[in-house]
Amino acid sequence: MAIPAAEIALVEGRPILVTCNTAFRRAGLNEVGVLPMLIAALTLRVEELAGAQRESIEFPIAFGDVIDRRYFQATLARSAQDGPHNFVLMLVDQTAQHHTERSLRREMTTDSLTGLPNRQGFGDLIETVMAAGQAHAVLVVDLNRFGRLNACMGSLVADELLITVARRLKGALRSRDSIGRIGGNEFGVLMMIDSGGDEAHILAERIERALAAPFRLTDFEVNVEGSIGIAFGADQDGDAEELIRHAQFAVKQTKSAGRTQVYHPQAFTRARAQFAMETALRHAIEREELHLAYQPICDLTTGRVVSFEALARWRDADGREHFPSDFIPVAEESGLIVPLGRWAIDQALAQLTEWDRRAGGHCGIRMSVNVSAIQLQRDVIPDVIGQTLGRTGLSGDRLMLELTESAIVGDPDRVTGIMEALKTLGTTIAMDDFGTGYSSMAYLQRLPIDVLKIDRSFVSGMLADRDKIAIVRAVLGLAQALGMKTTAEGIETVELGQTLAALGCTYGQGYVYARPLDPDAAWAMIAAQA
Repeated sequence: MAIPAAEIALVEGRPILVTCNTAFRRAGLNEVGVLPMLIAALTLRVEELAGAQRESIEFPIAFGDVIDRRYFQATLARSAQDGPHNFVLMLVDQTAQHHTERSLRREMTTDSLTGLPNRQGFGDLIETVMAAGQAHAVLVVDLNRFGRLNACMGSLVADELLITVARRLKGALRSRDSIGRIGGNEFGVLMMIDSGGDEAHILAERIERALAAPFRLTDFEVNVEGSIGIAFGADQDGDAEELIRHAQFAVKQTKSAGRTQVYHPQAFTRARAQFAMETALRHAIEREELHLAYQPICDLTTGRVVSFEALARWRDADGREHFPSDFIPVAEESGLIVPLGRWAIDQALAQLTEWDRRAGGHCGIRMSVNVSAIQLQRDVIPDVIGQTLGRTGLSGDRLMLELTESAIVGDPDRVTGIMEALKTLGTTIAMDDFGTGYSSMAYLQRLPIDVLKIDRSFVSGMLADRDKIAIVRAVLGLAQALGMKTTAEGIETVELGQTLAALGCTYGQGYVYARPLDPDAAWAMIAAQA
């Protein structure tokens, strides 16, 4: 036979070699150091066939130490001539094939740049620990500013940084912990938990200290910080990939909170709910399930309604009301704020046109619409406004656009150009929620802002709080000095409105005048003061 073969006899419950062919001897399987290991590996299989009704069995077999271990596919059959306790063994050598597969597997599970396990290899390490039932945690380290460094200094410097970071991280670990590169600028750490969760936080602090010193690269010296998220294996029943995703989710929370965060299932559930809301909101926009409510803004001197603020409202197909505080942030994060904002501008101006038609001309009312900071960044607002004004036939002075402080001061140079284009259309610009952000006096002086809206947090309860009164006085004085008008939000009593009027506030908005109204109720207010 061309393959190694031998006759094996079962004598007193132990297999022994009776004879073998040339290929068996050429493979060195009958040598003193090899044959005992082969016989030991065969013992259970020979006993199995001896006690079975089958004529043959096939099975993989391996023997030898780690370095010289050999792998075969074995066939053991009953000998037709020599009795029930004699067997023929045939072996197909698969050692080379096994080593090739192991090398390929190593390449598939190893990061070529750092030599660390890649995401798949890191997942395999976690699966092994999970199978052993050991307490463990996964830490994900995300390098901040890496994308900027890569763009500015090139991929070679970025690769050098990754290699250096890998070395530092490895040096911060204990001998029983493992590390892998699971993404472009993400590293995963698998740590064994001995006593409690505090160990993970201690390791996170050690990693932060390891990254604190500047990195000296070929031609640069840079500081790189890492955001760290922690997920404990005992907190979930899923697989390794799910545990890694949980730690990555915690990293996103770390970037928002500014300190290391631990994954909590409740937070993940809320995030899933937000994605579900995003899908529902997209469908709601497409199916025109949203509507606008209109809250009056009154002249504090005369008490007349001078404008309405258009506010988005969403009642889904099941009749559930969704609060703007819930769905507007989802719209901003997902980019849906652009179609939502366009829809709001179009609907609000169409409604104003309808009120003019009912009044038989100019109804004496302006419309106020909120513009999100994200919408300002991603959309061409002047073009949108210009097209809508042209379509409705309204003049620009009938529209007031409310921008938050973050939208205005986030990119003042770009926003200045946008605001000047809007002013060319004749629109009024209001800074919404003034006082809650970080406005610079220089920005206020140079930007074409017409109205400052004083946030309700300063107006509500103002009469019983001297500090709030002082703040409101200061805002009113600032607006007057800059030639701006003011609107106070959150007026809930007549006395509060009168006090604000006496202090010089121009407009007022709040429940004392009306809650947000449907179009017919808003028209009734307009008609009543005609």
